[in-house]
Amino acid sequence: MSQPAPLPADDRLIVALDVPNVVQGLEIARRLGDQVSFYKIGLGMLTGGGLALANEMKQEMGKRIFLDMKFFDIPATVEAAVRGIARFDLDFLTVHGDPTVVRAAREGAAGSGLKILAVTVLTAMDRADLDAAMIVPGEMADIVTERAERAFAAGADGVIASPHEAARIRALPGAAGRLIVTPGVRPAGSAANDQKRIATPAEAVRAGADHIVVGRPVWNAQDPAAAARAIVVELAGT
Repeated sequence: MSQPAPLPADDRLIVALDVPNVVQGLEIARRLGDQVSFYKIGLGMLTGGGLALANEMKQEMGKRIFLDMKFFDIPATVEAAVRGIARFDLDFLTVHGDPTVVRAAREGAAGSGLKILAVTVLTAMDRADLDAAMIVPGEMADIVTERAERAFAAGADGVIASPHEAARIRALPGAAGRLIVTPGVRPAGSAANDQKRIATPAEAVRAGADHIVVGRPVWNAQDPAAAARAIVVELAGT
């Protein structure tokens, strides 16, 4: 019997290239091939040629690129930094979710297709971490939801939040037409690593996520392409 045709890449899956340099990033992309169409490049690779890799993967390999810089500075600096990034014709860029930062980033991205995603609370943090950072008291989900609401009001194209808060954010009036991107996604049976608020790919999408971010469970797998393909199959079931 003939085998069913493989599913095409699903850009709801964003693979995080959290490796030190371009050589390792390109090797992961090579091994994943057509199974993955969207990649995240973050601060960890910035000094290892991350911007050059982002540009190469976008322009020469036809991949979508999420640049995870989490900018946080005075408005003029954020606006200038985002304006520089916007010249690369990338897809997503993160900034911290403070309204003044979001508004400055929107100004910097004006006239481009770059979407500004506001970070709510990092998925590696829990209430104890917020206490240590002297963040306002309250339930994590309440703080994340309020930060998302304020970011939408400031003009964010979307937010970064854990799968645990995705449903509440999706229910906000200001969430219509906005993106929810969820890190902290782990296929069933995967190690949590440094993430604290996690869910499976299907759980995250059912909760309202438009995109999920998965890194180590894909590229640390014995067969990374098969690991990515398994996630695509799981997403197809949603």
